[in-house]
Amino acid sequence: MKHANIFHLLIAALILSIGVEGCHPKPKGPTPILGMTGKPGGTGDTFGKETGTQLPSDVNPGTKPIDTTGGGVRQDVRFDPTTMNQDRDRFAANTIYFDFDRATIKPSETSKIDEVVKYLQSNPTHAVQIEGHCDERGTEQYNLSLGERRALAVREYLVTAGIQPDRVFTISYGESRPAVPDHNEAAWSKNRRGVFVLLTQK
Repeated sequence: MKHANIFHLLIAALILSIGVEGCHPKPKGPTPILGMTGKPGGTGDTFGKETGTQLPSDVNPGTKPIDTTGGGVRQDVRFDPTTMNQDRDRFAANTIYFDFDRATIKPSETSKIDEVVKYLQSNPTHAVQIEGHCDERGTEQYNLSLGERRALAVREYLVTAGIQPDRVFTISYGESRPAVPDHNEAAWSKNRRGVFVLLTQK
């Protein structure tokens, strides 16, 4: 009789432990970012992924979403910087600034991008690289991902405006290249940016 009771208790404990284990929430996977592969800085995480998701309100009006199925703005080609001249001064005044933790292009910034569009339309052999930057808040991996989203948002604007996709490239530096090294909002507002670099053939 004692053995039967112990056996029933063991069965009940086993069933209970299986039920409790089945109720644990599964961790959500990272959000993929289009156009980036490889690993930054030797970390084990795939570059272009972040924990957390973009808010639904964080979209750019008037632009088409980037589509990985072949219907939208794609970036399949990566360029070799050593094969092109890089001019950081040409578009220095066209740097785009972003709100905290956002990749939305503000209406006040679109005229700067429109100037880049006009230049590229007038110079069809030139290309541009867009650098995505962040302030120091947030993890390194999150900021790499946010910087990439910012650069892709600007790229999407250019391509939607008629610039050929193979002339517009992106790179994210996250928080690693601040424009202003201080630790306050005045500095952070200058570090949340998208920078244009003019690319010309050597």
